[in-house]
Amino acid sequence: MQHDGLLISSYAGMTSLTYRAVFLVYTACRPYAWQIRRRRRTHCAYTQQADIRHDEQARAPITNNKGEIELAHPRALCHQASIRQKKAGAQEHLPPPMKHHNRMIKICSKPLPVDIVFHPIWWNKNAGITFDESFFYDPRRRVDDEQKMERVLHERFGDLGLGEDYQKSLPQIGAVHLASGYLLSEMLGCKVEYYEDAPPQVICAHMDSLDIDVADAFRSPAFRRLDSLVGQLKARHGYVVGDINWGGVLNLAIDIRGEEIFTDMLLQPAKATIFFNKIAQVIDKFVWYIQANTGSSSISVNRSARLFDYPVAIHSECSHTMISEEDYRRFLLPIDQEWSMRHKPYGIHYCGKDAHRMASAFAEIERLAFLDVGWGGDVALLREHLPETFFNIRLNPVEIQRYTSEELRQNITERVKASGDDLTRTGLCCVNMDKDVSDERIHEIFTIADEIIQENKARATE
Repeated sequence: MQHDGLLISSYAGMTSLTYRAVFLVYTACRPYAWQIRRRRRTHCAYTQQADIRHDEQARAPITNNKGEIELAHPRALCHQASIRQKKAGAQEHLPPPMKHHNRMIKICSKPLPVDIVFHPIWWNKNAGITFDESFFYDPRRRVDDEQKMERVLHERFGDLGLGEDYQKSLPQIGAVHLASGYLLSEMLGCKVEYYEDAPPQVICAHMDSLDIDVADAFRSPAFRRLDSLVGQLKARHGYVVGDINWGGVLNLAIDIRGEEIFTDMLLQPAKATIFFNKIAQVIDKFVWYIQANTGSSSISVNRSARLFDYPVAIHSECSHTMISEEDYRRFLLPIDQEWSMRHKPYGIHYCGKDAHRMASAFAEIERLAFLDVGWGGDVALLREHLPETFFNIRLNPVEIQRYTSEELRQNITERVKASGDDLTRTGLCCVNMDKDVSDERIHEIFTIADEIIQENKARATE
């Protein structure tokens, strides 16, 4: 989930006194716990348990007589979705075929792509859009409001390439102009509150056990409502596009279990591992469901994904700033490693300021094609460990309006330079800018990026 610096984010509560106290106790006790064992390299259990059918011939996703979603082979379905969208005029071309499946996929051919995401309060002020429940589930609003957002972007920033779909009535299944993860939390038992000028707020379920039923998530009212929306949009338009933020394993664990998940990792690590793997099963099945229908999975995780040559699957690791590298390696790295083989190309969204703490662990993900680098992360250190990974450098939406023009230029230039000379492996984004950001500041970001590109070209010809 993208939530840079915003108190209304689903994980704002992680800075509460309760979370801090639990985290301090957990950190202090962790080295002395008798349960600590040396990490063993094993395959994730969830891959043997994942409930996804792989048929010889691809077919559309269906619901069986138990009300459970079944899928054909995911890659074939994604290709079918792309072809359906092309026939319907939803996109001008299909992505190029992926070559060298056993090698890192270079996801971007464009130098230093830039994208922005505005907070709902900006949209409420400048477009009059309200973000109540109907915004997310009314099939007419799914089309009309998304087109209205494109139109507003085109009117204000069309010269920057934004709002290019303003004349298209696209059947978007999710809020691709927002940074909001909520649906999987609701599918797993959390309540969700909606507001006129804020993203959906997940209310922690504080579940009293580490037992979840994967199939139940897809029988939940939350998922059935989504499935109904997809069906209505398909019936009216013949196809669907877009995707829905699918969050991350630890993010969802905190939503479901609350701060207790940290003591679970300390006191009952085996059960915590099973719990994480079950969440991973739910995510895995959900991602294939979305991607089979639309051809993409992560534009709603990071809007920059729409600028790439291939649809990247991006796992949100917002809450990983709260755990040690050791615990990441033990509990969650195996899932990232497995997913990098199953969802190609694969990426990680890390909006915290300390992604570099995980640099050596990230280097063990064989095909990490994309990394969201939160503001404050050591870009140079990350690049040492991940020479081929695309870095999406995140600017700070809270401070963005406070900088002088020179400070903005210096901050962007230094971080892009630290990422290396190949600008097709670096991008910029600023997510969740509020109503106080000026149009001039947005233009400045794009102008600075263009100047860096031109300077890079000039150096290359010298």
